[in-house]
Amino acid sequence: MLGAAAAAAAVPAARKRATKAIMSLTDTAAARIRHLLSQRSSHPDGIRIGVRRRGCNGLAYTMNYAQRDEVGKFDEVIEDKGVTVFVDAKAVMFLIGTEMDFHEDRIRAEFVFRNPNAKGTCGCGESFRV
Repeated sequence: MLGAAAAAAAVPAARKRATKAIMSLTDTAAARIRHLLSQRSSHPDGIRIGVRRRGCNGLAYTMNYAQRDEVGKFDEVIEDKGVTVFVDAKAVMFLIGTEMDFHEDRIRAEFVFRNPNAKGTCGCGESFRV
């Protein structure tokens, strides 16, 4: 019997299926991230998305500048629309299928996460629950 590694190696490259990214970005979100990255003197490689316990519903999104050498062993790396997004390994199960967008109006400018896993959000939209 072949081991799992040997079986995977035996599959021809043409039959291997591309994996879908954990989350996606809209064109507006990618443009805003590119703008923010260009404004930093430290020249980050991308942004790091995660979640932490916080808010009325239990979880809140986190977003920080990141360098490629700070990526954890199990973090997901998404390269989409000219932007690199590092997804914290602990956040992956909460972010599967999420679309990140950017909205701006006269009152505020914010990133918006459309998360199909969220079962509820607080009134201000800062936290969510799954």
